Parts: sequence; structure tokens; C-alpha cells
Amino acid sequence: MEEVRRSTIFFTEQHLSYADILPPLQVRARIEVAVLNFLKDLNSPTPAISNLPMINRKTSNSRVNQGLLTDVSWIFLSRSFCTKSMTRESSAKSFIRAWKVMEMCYEILVQEKRVTQRELFYKLLCASPDYFSSQLQVNQTIQDVVALLRCSRFSLGIMASSRGAVAGRLLLQEPGEEIIDCTTCGSSGYPISGDLDLLEKLIMKTDARYIFVIEKRLAEDQVFNQIPCILITAKGYPDLATRFLLHHMTQAFPEIKILGLVDWNPAGLAILCTYKYGSIGMGLEAYRYACNVKWLGIRKDDLDIIPEETLIPLKPKDLQIAQSLTSSEILQDNYKEELAVMVQRGRKAEIEALYFHGYDFLGKYLANKVVQVHYI
Repeated sequence: MEEVRRSTIFFTEQHLSYADILPPLQVRARIEVAVLNFLKDLNSPTPAISNLPMINRKTSNSRVNQGLLTDVSWIFLSRSFCTKSMTRESSAKSFIRAWKVMEMCYEILVQEKRVTQRELFYKLLCASPDYFSSQLQVNQTIQDVVALLRCSRFSLGIMASSRGAVAGRLLLQEPGEEIIDCTTCGSSGYPISGDLDLLEKLIMKTDARYIFVIEKRLAEDQVFNQIPCILITAKGYPDLATRFLLHHMTQAFPEIKILGLVDWNPAGLAILCTYKYGSIGMGLEAYRYACNVKWLGIRKDDLDIIPEETLIPLKPKDLQIAQSLTSSEILQDNYKEELAVMVQRGRKAEIEALYFHGYDFLGKYLANKVVQVHYI
């Protein structure tokens, strides 16, 4: 219970653990220091294989920070450490994996290259098949290295794999390239690059008043012609690049409201919360790209306009996600109320159900919700 109580106070910088965004030379220096410390212990009068101290990424080490004089909250990890040890059977392999990933990242940085997590997996699979057999092992080890070196994945030379796209009232320009008008990119939108450095350097202009964060594909009826808006999607759970670009837009256009349109089901709410609060699964990068997204729809009040026949029974996985969300300290009360109604009814509704009223209905639906300021 003490952990729960501590999650409700205001936290200062001294409590916060985060991953620095560093240039290659500084990251290489941190890896070199880790190697020197290892060798120093190994060559001491009482030789020992030193442990790897890293920030604990378990839920028990997570905290919630409520911004002062604002309604913005986000998740972060506190400065509680755990260790990977060569001498403990339970962590011996993960200890070696961390060194293997650091070695590979060092080579990538020396060569001034970047790789995706998938590309890194195949490199490690070929170089160290005894230690890497799955993408999950690589992903977890990358987070171990982030927690050890306290620098971001991108600083390690690892690019995000992006599924995201953006469309609407947004002009984008990469340095030295032509301007891209996102109103002309079609229903698939402009694909979001996984290169965070490139995204950060984008020159952006807009006359939009809203950013709609959409769970699935972008709307084909070009709602940005009816509402001055930008549409952005990760086509499911948000990847790092999509979150980065959304956060970058909020910094560039702080006056624009960010509104989320997700399925009315536990997974939809979980997606919204990842944009809004961050995710412990992101480790030390959990909080960095959190945005103050408001829940526009679909919500329980919208069920009146959705045919009963289109509602789908909740599955065990839905109930598992609902239980996890309900137990979360960060979830606000009106979100918990929505979740309780979902579980009570045992049904869920998808965005596509709105098309029962016609393929041009989504624009009308969004406009009506915006006019009524119907978001939480």
C-alpha cells in the first residue's frame, strides 16, 4: 500500500529516471566506462565479475507524476536499481546478452549507421545464436542496455520501426527537400519515418485547430476538409516514432487540442492511455512522449447511435486488459466508469460501426463532438 500512496504525490527531478538523448561520442564513452569498470573489477587483488546495475523496470518501481497547475499526468520509473549477474543462474544469459548488444551498438555508432530492432535481431542471431533466439529477447535486452547506460534507443543507433501515418492540414518539409502537403497524400496518409532525428528536424506548418489521434487507418472521407484538423494513426498500439511525431507537433503547436478516436473496448482505451500517460513497457523512455490526449470517442454515450447488432461480445483478453486498467493508479475516474460499463454490458463497439449511417458520417460525428466539447 505504501507504493500506492507514494504514487499520488508530486515528484521532483531527483525522483525521475529517464533515458538521455545523446550524441554517438557520449554513448560510446558510456559503453567504454562500463567496459573499464568491468575490467577493473576483474583485475583487482580479489578478482570478481561485476554485476550490471540498471534501473528496475518492474511495475512496482513505476510512479505517477501529476503536473502542477495542469491536468497532465504521466508514468515514470523511480531511481530503484536491480542487477544482472553472471554468477546467478537466473540472469547469467541476460547478463551476457547485455554485453553482446552493447558491443553491437558500439560498432553501429563507430560506423555512423542506424538499424531497426528487427535488423539488430538478425545480426545478433547470426553472431551469437547461443544467446539470441527471438525478437523478444533482443527487445528486452535493448531495454536492459537503456536502463544500464541511461540513454535512449535512438542514441544507441537503433531506429524505431514505424507503422504510423499522418494526413490533413499539415505541411511537412525535410531539410533541403520539397514541401509535402499532407492533404494530398490520399487515404493512406504520409508514412511516418522511424528516424527520430529526421522527425525532429521536420519543418511543420498548419492552420489546424485539432489533432485527431485515430486507432486504426486514416479516414477515407477526408474529414480535414470539414474540420481544420490533422489526423495521425499508428494503426493499433502506438509505436515510438508515431508518439514522437505527435509529441513534436504538440511542442510546435501548443494551442492545438489533441483528441482521441478509438474503439469502445478495453484495448482501445489502453491505446489512448499509452499516448496520454506513456507505458512502463517503454522503460526509461516511458514518459518522454506523453501527450495530453482527450478521449473524444467512441464512448458509452455514443452507443445510442450504434446498432445493437454491431456490438461484439468481449473476449477473455478484453477482460484481462480491463482488469489491468482498472487496477491502474493513473486511470482517471471517468475512464474507469466507461470501462465498468463495457464490462457490465459484456459488449464492445468498433469505429467502423459508425459507417452504418453512411460513409460520410464520420466527419459529421467528429464535428458534432467537437462543437459540443464532448471529450474527457
